[in-house]
Amino acid sequence: MKSTFDARHPADLVIHGARALTMDETLGEIANARLVIHQGRLVEIGPNDPAQPLMPARRTLNLTGRVITPGFINVHTHTILSMVRGVAEDMGFAPAYTPGVPHGHEVSEEEAVALARLGAAEALLFGSTLINDSYVHADLTLPAMGKLGMRVITCGRIHDVDFSRVHEGIWQHRDAIGERTLNEAIALHERWQGKLDGRLGVELAAHAPDTCSRDLLTRVAATRDALGIHVNGHLSQSLKENRRVFERDGMTPSELLEDVGLLGPRFTAAHCMYVSDSDIERIGRTGTNIAHIPRGNATGGRIAPTTRLRAAGANLALGTDNMHGDMVEVMRWALIMGRVQESEINDSWQPHHVLEMATLGGAKALGLDAELGSLSLGKRADLVVFDFRRPHLVPLINALGNLVHTAQGRDVEMVVCNGQVVVDGGELCFADTSALLTDAQRAAEALWTRARAQV
Repeated sequence: MKSTFDARHPADLVIHGARALTMDETLGEIANARLVIHQGRLVEIGPNDPAQPLMPARRTLNLTGRVITPGFINVHTHTILSMVRGVAEDMGFAPAYTPGVPHGHEVSEEEAVALARLGAAEALLFGSTLINDSYVHADLTLPAMGKLGMRVITCGRIHDVDFSRVHEGIWQHRDAIGERTLNEAIALHERWQGKLDGRLGVELAAHAPDTCSRDLLTRVAATRDALGIHVNGHLSQSLKENRRVFERDGMTPSELLEDVGLLGPRFTAAHCMYVSDSDIERIGRTGTNIAHIPRGNATGGRIAPTTRLRAAGANLALGTDNMHGDMVEVMRWALIMGRVQESEINDSWQPHHVLEMATLGGAKALGLDAELGSLSLGKRADLVVFDFRRPHLVPLINALGNLVHTAQGRDVEMVVCNGQVVVDGGELCFADTSALLTDAQRAAEALWTRARAQV
């Protein structure tokens, strides 16, 4: 498939020889693909015909032995929470609600940037060309992460509960907190939306129905409409959340979000582990997107009813959430958890389903499926190159099966975002990795020292 690109001028990048899992319904899988990238877009994609000479390009790569996929779209992560890696997984609940661990309101600006760059770098090295991130100090972390070369959509946590008291079991909603966090999100959008060659964006991150009052959620919906953007948030991530909302509002969190006008195609709900039959119907009927966190949920001994949510009409996308950034691992967990729900292997949960969730499903959730999510003519050139010349990926009989069942994020050799190579030879192109790791380690150690002193 070719475009009207003028081949008399050199393209930016030509790739040939690799197997491409395009996620394009027309193209499908191409055993020996040729991709031509120019000015950030795919201007040619199709089978590589050795009889046809390669067009002139500033860089030409023979990637025989590799497999190419669209860039992964991680719709729910908190990069700064890399600070609790290796500890919070075994504590039983989210760090924000747990005494003795670092909390968002305790993170300094410098620490936020260092930890956000760590989490973003990990995600990029493992093939995520777009992350949807939320936590604190977003005005500083957004450009810092974007400078790694990836796409970043972010927002500070919008809430009006006093997070400095939640881990003590005290829930106080304060209008001033809600006003401040929502206004910060609006200012973030005004300053950064579309910057860095269009790679930066803002969604409104309404933290959760238990940490946002009804009034604040209503204002978030109105702001969404005024700015023409999307909203994301946690939904029924715990029984505690469900009890809190019922005590406060007399309904389930899903009922509350529908009541204030948030549920729908412009809302992405993370987790959804404790949803009732009527909640599932409501989420599906409204076409709400689900940020499925299979590994994180399972780490806490929980499974989201994704089979039923998908059957009801929800769009499933994938996220890593906290403490790691490997979307390949997340695909594998999504497949496994789906089969656990079905108690068998059937046509409902196959590798192509989870690769779609990691690519097109994520793009749809963010309203970007016209530009991202597949290797298609004219779309943005966001792609990942996996080196399949490794023992655990040989023999290559079914590339998609190998990718989902046995590959790892560490198998990523190259990442291209917006037509630019941002990971090459498994290394970051636009950051000093050693310095990045040192800064993040120092920040985490300082935060843990302060947190432990408070217990």
